[in-house]
Amino acid sequence: MNDFEPKIVGFLCNWCSYEGADAAGRARKVYPANFRAVKVMCTGRVDPQFVIKAFREGADGVMILGCHPGDCHYKEGNFQALKRYAVLRKVLVQFGIDEERFRLDWISAGDKEKFVDVVTKMTDSVRQLGPLRG
Repeated sequence: MNDFEPKIVGFLCNWCSYEGADAAGRARKVYPANFRAVKVMCTGRVDPQFVIKAFREGADGVMILGCHPGDCHYKEGNFQALKRYAVLRKVLVQFGIDEERFRLDWISAGDKEKFVDVVTKMTDSVRQLGPLRG
């Protein structure tokens, strides 16, 4: 189990968190290579089925990273994401998926350090849990 590297899928909003990830890359910040970003226009557009499909297709952890509340380019998209996250988290637990495997966080375009920190902590947390299927 020591060599287990979790597969983490992140749904990142185009305007803030994806830009934060891009800023981290431009600054040559190091974060886990097993993180896969999926760019979405807004976290409010992340359908719960996307998250379930990511887990079904082998993700050990899933993240939704978006604009800070009040900063959404679509006004209330991140509030919609927060509502869905709360419900989906409960549903995933019923499917036997530990709630630590699913995370929502707010990252602005300039938050390159926070992006690296959040992704690294998520990866470390899921690594401790072990593979989702094993």
